[in-house]
Amino acid sequence: MAVKIRLKRMGKIRTAIYRVVVMDSRTKRDGRAIEEIGKYDPNQEPSLIEIDKERADYWLAQGAQPTEAVAALLRHYDEGTLKVAETGPSKKDLYEAAVAAAGSAEAGAPAPTPRKKATPKAEAPTDEQGAAPAADTDAGEAAAQSTDADADAAADKA
Repeated sequence: MAVKIRLKRMGKIRTAIYRVVVMDSRTKRDGRAIEEIGKYDPNQEPSLIEIDKERADYWLAQGAQPTEAVAALLRHYDEGTLKVAETGPSKKDLYEAAVAAAGSAEAGAPAPTPRKKATPKAEAPTDEQGAAPAADTDAGEAAAQSTDADADAAADKA
């Protein structure tokens, strides 16, 4: 039986996660494995590579052949060229800082996002009698002309 150390694909459609497995070379890619010896997640920054080195060495000593991808992962793992993700503050510390900030905001400190102040509405200008001026329209000009004509006609009669 030809044994290989290869990757078994798992995860969602476009976010694949792989397991490093030992399996018979004739089984399908995602078939039953003899043993799972590690994980590989290329989606993280930097990529997550976890391999049980003891078990990998055991299977290599038994004659298992690694695929090209697994051989590259083992080389990175052996050389110590793995990038390690930076450890940031813990979730508990972030939570406590947020609670402290919220407590100081309630105590009279300014809100983190200033609110817009309402603009006062401007009052419409009025004429001497208190009525709003008429809008300049064609109908207004026609009405003014007719009142002038009526006044002229009344003056002629008088």
